[in-house]
This record gives sequence, C-alpha cells and structure tokens, in this order.
Amino acid sequence: MIANLRNGKTLRTKLREWSRDSTMIVYGVLLIAAILFPPISTFATGSSALIGLVADAGVWVLLAIGLNVVVGFAGLLDLGYAAFFAIGAYTYALFASYQLGATPLHHAVHLPFWLLLFGAMFVAATAGAILGAPTLRLRGDYLAIVTLGFGEIVPRVFRNLRDWTNGADGIGGIDQPTLPVCIDGPWSQGDSLAIHFGPVNCSFSITDPSAYYVLMVLMLIVCVILVTNLQTSRLGRAWAAVREDEVAAAAMGVNTRNIKLLAFGIGAAFSGFAGAYYGAKISLVSPDNFDFTVSITVLVMVVLGGMGNIPGVIIGALAVYFLEFKFLTDLPRNIQALIDSIGLGPLLDNANPATGWPGIQDFTQRLNYLVLGSILVLMMLLRPQGILPSRVRAQELKAEGSQDDSVFDQQAGQT
Repeated sequence: MIANLRNGKTLRTKLREWSRDSTMIVYGVLLIAAILFPPISTFATGSSALIGLVADAGVWVLLAIGLNVVVGFAGLLDLGYAAFFAIGAYTYALFASYQLGATPLHHAVHLPFWLLLFGAMFVAATAGAILGAPTLRLRGDYLAIVTLGFGEIVPRVFRNLRDWTNGADGIGGIDQPTLPVCIDGPWSQGDSLAIHFGPVNCSFSITDPSAYYVLMVLMLIVCVILVTNLQTSRLGRAWAAVREDEVAAAAMGVNTRNIKLLAFGIGAAFSGFAGAYYGAKISLVSPDNFDFTVSITVLVMVVLGGMGNIPGVIIGALAVYFLEFKFLTDLPRNIQALIDSIGLGPLLDNANPATGWPGIQDFTQRLNYLVLGSILVLMMLLRPQGILPSRVRAQELKAEGSQDDSVFDQQAGQT
C-alpha cells in the first residue's frame, strides 16, 4: 500500500477519490481543526481553558461512537449506556488511587494509566456481555426498559458500597497518567526546549490540559479507524442484517445471538475506555456523574448526528456538547451583558419578590432546557435523518416518507 502511494499517479488518483468522498472530507476538516485549534485558541484567549473543554468533549465523542455501534449498527436501543461509563471510571479510580487502602483490603493499588485504560475497557465489555446475555430475546421497548434498569442500578450500587467506593463523596486523588520520556517547549506554557525522563517530570497536569487533548485526539483517531473497519467487515454486515430484519438474518444463517452480544460488548468497551480517561482527567469519580441524563444525552448525540454514520455521530456529539455545556451555560451571562449594554440593566436586572421576577440572568438560566429542547425539536422536524446521515438511513427515511404520502393520498382519494 505504501509503495503504491509513493507512485505520484496513484497518489493523485487516491486524493481525487477522497476529495469526492464526503466522509473523507469531514475527517480531513476535523483533523485539520484538531491540529490548529490549540495554538489558535491559546493565542485568542490567552489561556488553555478551551483546550480542556474540547478534551472533555472528546469523552462524549467516544461515548457516542460506542453507542452508535449498538444503536446505529445493530439497531439495539440501549438506555443504560452510562452504566458502562461508570464501570470504566470506577475501575480506574479504584486501582489508581489510595481508595483501596481505606477498604477492608487495607492496601492501596497504583497501576499505570496505560494498563488500566485497557483494563477498564475489558471490564466494561464484560459487563456489556453480561447485560446482553439475558436480554437477547427482547426487542424494542422491552430491551429499552431492561437497559434503563441496568443504567439505574449501577450508579446506586457504587453509591451504596461506601466501604469500597466512598459513597456519594466519590473517589478523589486519582493518579495522573505519566510518560517515560517527554519534551517541553514553547507549546507547554512557554517553557524552553528540553527533554525530560521519569514519571515525576513527565506526569500529566490537571492545570494544563494540552497533554490530555493530544491523548484524546490520538484515541479518537484509533477508535474511528477500528469502528470503520468493523462497519465494513463481515461483522458489520451482520449487524446491518440484524438491524434491518432479525428474522430474515437468522434464516440466512446469521448467528443473531452472538452478533447482538458482540454489539453490546464492543459498545460497552468504548464507554469503559472513555470512563478511564474521564476519571484520570477529572481526578474525581462520583456516582452523580453517571445518572440517566448521561445516557439520554449520548443517545441524542447519535440521533442528531446521524445514526450509523461515524462522521455524523462525531459532529452530533460536538454540536450537542457545545450547545449544552458551552452555549447554554454562557447564555445567562451573555444575556445579562447584552441587557446592560443597551441600558436596560436597571429595569430587568433587579429581582422583584412582589411579582416573582428573579432577574434577567436567573430567568434565562431557568429557560436553558426549554431552549435546548426547542432546538432539538426543530432539528428533528427539519432534518429527521440527522446532520450527516448514512446513505442507507437517508434512503430508508425517504422511502418511508414517500410510502406515508401515498397512503395518505389514497385515503384522501377514497373520501
């Protein structure tokens, strides 16, 4: 492959093919944006706060990619996806902190981040297989209810195991990832160029999210390549067959039991992968971070971006994250600044207990979910297939729409 790309004609042909492929265009734009974003945001804002925000958004992108395997590829509705996220985070927190020293074991364990990253993925995948095994005969609403129950049970188990997980207070003081060798330079808080060795000098820092940002970009690249290969493999075609018609797939010799089990396990593995990264970056794991809203938010990201299409899911995850955690979070403060700039601050700022007026900033804060819900409703009405839908999904919705129109026309003609 590399030898062929060295040929100028072959390379030009390949570039011409990629330039006509919308998927490769999106990947190229995302990659260029990921490379240029850190220096541009640091220069524009003078801080690395936006870099940390984008690194956090990457966690949700990983979750959306994993749930897309379950919902988009295999057609299985999972409303308890946050449970695997919690399992991955707690796996890392327990084995990379002093928490086990306060448990009946009385012995703390500090395993390396790079080992626990795959350990959390394996534990979460096992939990996904355990959940999928007894629910393979369920479909639709029944499967959604079972996964919803699992998603509600897991955070409460971690909350009630106070001797092991510190209950509602969560696990803090989690170890940061370290590298054997690292290079400092102007990109690292303006330091001079130098090579460092050892975990003391090459440990990730909570205050400087640049290392976490680079790690997240690399993780996303690897995960996208893996999921893309899965989608085009024999397993991906089997998932598509089960999604379209499980009975027909079984009649054609597809082992639907193992196929659905693999979907649950692989989707949960991505969630555990993201959970380990999340626990390391935040350095605090609490059961309040894994409630039902996490599962719903990830599902919204998948549906809004375009089920079954990996670039669409990435765009949907980024859009929903910045809409919910950046735009709506800053909206009350921005509205306050706008009101003050046009001279209406004295009229709308002050709260009035007599009329129940809380002030413009608090009033806008209360409307956050109304604004979010309105945007999602409009999006689903105007573009139900998602921002970047897969070709198969777009054709399905188009066919369903034309079929509904014909039925409506027939009924109208009869009356």
